[in-house]
This record gives sequence, structure tokens and C-alpha cells, in this order.
Amino acid sequence: MFIGILYLFLTFLVCFILVHLIKLIYLGINSLKKPKETPQEKPTPPKTEPVYYIVEKKRARKANYSKPKEIQFKNGQSS
Repeated sequence: MFIGILYLFLTFLVCFILVHLIKLIYLGINSLKKPKETPQEKPTPPKTEPVYYIVEKKRARKANYSKPKEIQFKNGQSS
């Protein structure tokens, strides 16, 4: 029983290391392909007039509700 748990743990460990190793290799290859870009200063946009929005107030909940309507069904007996 102990040997099975050991094999399970070792399999998990090997798979975990392989997945992370492959990810790191992939990131390394991608970083070599792309030349580093120098950060360019973005031109500041010209100042414009501020934009104002109309905001509606929340409506208050109704305090009193009308009586519920009664629904009467027809007898659905067909011969």
C-alpha cells in the first residue's frame, strides 16, 4: 500500500515539474523572439471641456400595494 502512495506522489511531482518546465521554456523562447520595445512617451491629449451626465434619483419603493387580483379558472371538463 505504501509503495502505491509513493508512486502516486512521484508521478504527481514529475508531472508538476514537467508542466512548469515547459511553461518556462515557452516563455523563454517567446522573450527571445520579441525584441524589447523602448517605452515611448504618449502625447498628452488636448484638454477638453468636462462632460456632465444627468443622473436620475432612485425611486422610492411603494409603501402600499393594491389587493391581489383573484383569478378564476373555468372547469376544463370536456366530454
